[in-house]
Amino acid sequence: MIATITITCCSIVLMFVSLMVFPEAKIKGKSFETFFIGPLLGAIVILCFGLIDYSDLGKSLIQSGSINPLEILALFLSMSFISIVLDEAGFFSYLACKVANKSKGSQYTLFFLLYALTSILTIFTSNDIVILTFTPFIIFFTKRAKISPIPFLVSEFVASNTYSMLLLIGNPTNIYLAQSFNIGFFEYFSKMWLATILSGVTGLISLLVVFRKKLKASFSATEDHPTLKDPVLAIVSLVILGLTIVMMAVSDFVSIPLWLVSVIGALFLIIFVLFYGIKNHKSYRYLGNSFLRLPYPVIPFILSMFVLVLSLKDAGVIKIIANYLSNINPYLGVGLISFIGADFLNNIPMSVFFTEVISSMSTYNSLNVYLAIISSNIGAYLTPVGALAGVMWMSILKNHEIKFGFLDFIKYLSPISIISLGFAFLGLFLVSLV
Repeated sequence: MIATITITCCSIVLMFVSLMVFPEAKIKGKSFETFFIGPLLGAIVILCFGLIDYSDLGKSLIQSGSINPLEILALFLSMSFISIVLDEAGFFSYLACKVANKSKGSQYTLFFLLYALTSILTIFTSNDIVILTFTPFIIFFTKRAKISPIPFLVSEFVASNTYSMLLLIGNPTNIYLAQSFNIGFFEYFSKMWLATILSGVTGLISLLVVFRKKLKASFSATEDHPTLKDPVLAIVSLVILGLTIVMMAVSDFVSIPLWLVSVIGALFLIIFVLFYGIKNHKSYRYLGNSFLRLPYPVIPFILSMFVLVLSLKDAGVIKIIANYLSNINPYLGVGLISFIGADFLNNIPMSVFFTEVISSMSTYNSLNVYLAIISSNIGAYLTPVGALAGVMWMSILKNHEIKFGFLDFIKYLSPISIISLGFAFLGLFLVSLV
């Protein structure tokens, strides 16, 4: 047990250090993220020294359903692919320009419109994709308009990590936790809608209070004339995304796993682009760029964390924690502890860990799953290391010479995170009473 705990702790510490000190590394001019290296090294040590039940590991990777990280990765990567193709077609930047033009020089109007757009797109795509796409646009637009980018950047980050809770596909942690306990698309939505709305509205009000003075001044707006890079590809991608989401909603009734639905949707899009490329050779480039932009480091990260957590389970650590949490209030136990865990460990490791904890508790209560999901999303903006999205966001700001450090993140976002968490828990509590 001691060896397993030591290796796991060292892996987490190394991951934390890499996120804070050297989030990216370069080899032959190509940069790559480093957050997965610590868990990967830890998993290798665990496997080499036999500190895990190999048969359990094999079954988990082969069997369908329950906690199968390969199926979870398939769902996440296929949905990410569809969203990235949309971005490559120019859909996100097109909408952002349209929204900016509607502001007519009012910062308040721009603030509300960007918050709404970020929220809506996050619901149906992914918080990571929205953050990667919208952050550079916000920086570009605000510099051009000669206004402070901070209110709009902070609101974008809060909105994308709050409304990612609404649907199962909004965040990889949603996918992991929900799929691990066979929670379907519609069942998930029925429990999370009120928590998302309450925390989203609360977050918006909090943002307006914090930035009320900075948003008062008007600005000189120069209207751009946005165009889609590829209208046909954008429309087809939207249709496939919509159909995929609809099929996910009814997947429970037709007994088709969510990961298979999303993979089929991505395959249809790939086939279309290949045939479409015969007439429009640019589409091949969009397809190639989309594959290059996929979050591949998540693969070794998820698999490594899965190995580490499974080794903790075999060592009896998970059972001890599960027994403790079984005897205290879920909101104070799983809810609060997973929130803290997300903020100081990162929300993906927290989700993998609490999946096993919840599975090992004396009695299964789906409330614990939804509490962990809420914490994984809102916990993303208590500290910059709460989620990979936060690390990427801070990196983009640094690359564009936006002065916004660790303490600034805590100052602006931590109070909003704590308030939003409380109202999200309230929403879940009210829905649970019905």
